[in-house]
Amino acid sequence: MNTFDERKKAFEAKFQHDQELLFRITNRRNRLLGLWAAELLGKSADDAATYAREVIAADFERPGHEDVVEKVRADFKAANVELSDHRLRKKMDELLAVAHDQIMTEIKD
Repeated sequence: MNTFDERKKAFEAKFQHDQELLFRITNRRNRLLGLWAAELLGKSADDAATYAREVIAADFERPGHEDVVEKVRADFKAANVELSDHRLRKKMDELLAVAHDQIMTEIKD
């Protein structure tokens, strides 16, 4: 195997690793978002865990995170919880950073 092939293989392995890491971070963010939203919706602890799994599952409907936004927004609307799209997206950004830190800490440990 020549140097180019070795570099290509290493690049592909890094890309795969980075994609798996991004997947884990996004799923963690969605779980945290689901738990946060469940609290605003007044759900019990057991119901909150179930709701968080529903938020995670919603992310598999379409590429991107709009499916998650739409699910949470619809649930808030049904429960008469007032929250702007801007605030929801800001919370998602905040939780993405938290999820990143949590996953990276787990990897280091």
